[in-house]
Amino acid sequence: MPIPCFETVEQVIEKLKPGYPVYCLRPAEIDRQARFFLDMFPGRVLYAVKCNPHLEVLRALYEAGIRHFDTASLVEIALVREHFPQADCYFMHPVKARAAISTAHQVYSVDHYVIDHVKELEKLIDTTGGGDGLVVLVRIVTPEHDAQYQLSDKFGVPADQAAELLRQVHKAHFQTGVAFHVGSQCRSPEAFVDGIKTALEVIAEADVPVHYLDVGGGFPALYEDDQPPPLEEYFDSIQRAFDQAKLRRDCVLMCEPGRALVASGCSLLTQIQLRKDDRLYINDGIYQSLSETVFGKMKLPTRLINPYRSISSTSQDFTILGPTCDNLDILPMPFHLPDDAEEGDWIEIGQAGAYTNAAATRFNGFFPETYVSVAAPPLMPTTAGS
Repeated sequence: MPIPCFETVEQVIEKLKPGYPVYCLRPAEIDRQARFFLDMFPGRVLYAVKCNPHLEVLRALYEAGIRHFDTASLVEIALVREHFPQADCYFMHPVKARAAISTAHQVYSVDHYVIDHVKELEKLIDTTGGGDGLVVLVRIVTPEHDAQYQLSDKFGVPADQAAELLRQVHKAHFQTGVAFHVGSQCRSPEAFVDGIKTALEVIAEADVPVHYLDVGGGFPALYEDDQPPPLEEYFDSIQRAFDQAKLRRDCVLMCEPGRALVASGCSLLTQIQLRKDDRLYINDGIYQSLSETVFGKMKLPTRLINPYRSISSTSQDFTILGPTCDNLDILPMPFHLPDDAEEGDWIEIGQAGAYTNAAATRFNGFFPETYVSVAAPPLMPTTAGS
């Protein structure tokens, strides 16, 4: 069933008068970003489903031309394959249950897998029988750069151990590949260059044919006080490094963007429930859509809306408190809003397409679950790919 469509967020308020959080999807913005990646990235583009798995987001990406999806669980695989049978899923979580591997292989015909340990390779061999056109990519640790999240803290085989694992993948008659992830919200194009250089060192030492090079995700979006280089600089750096690599001609270059594809494709409409001096209590918080304000230190663009009254032209900083009954649900950075903000006003929070609904919990019974489509441009209309 399609979600309701509106021209503007003001129309959402006038029609619904929502006392609950509302995700305002921008399909046109998602389409724009997807086509930008497909046109500009010099290889295959996989959308990282974990970033925002809502069906309308996936549909917008698919209609824009995205046909490859980075999936981390059987649930994500099923979501994509059952709604978009022609799409390809890649099981990119380095640690997988045997039952999940079996179902992905036998039911959903998944043929790309990532590992970072020999025991995971053994799982794949035991479960799939090995070979038979399957692809196994070895995920490696690469040098750290300026990224908000360092994913190598959890995943990846050290480069000095990766060559042996790559040889074992080849010996098991899988097609081989090398993958890495420079970290989420990476602000340095050079991180990808260093990642490719590290991968090439591993490939040279392993001395086996490599069919895939996956530079992962980490492509940044724009946030307030966080203005990374344009995405074109990342793509150009990757293109130059890949062209100089002299890999086999049929080696497939891949990437796994999430945040940069969808962050600007959704805003969050919240309502003020109480004002105490310079403290505003709203109906969404860190246990629901706004956890990245804490864990990622993301400062999101905001605006106050109330079509039913005049709003002050002077502003001030407000501490924002979420709806749950505990003392942790306080955003770490203030919202700068008109100084007459009051109960019943709405706050639109931009750049809310990435890791919002995907990370929301049901703690205390608060759970945002209303989605609409909005035609108007987002609060921060362009991401780093402007």
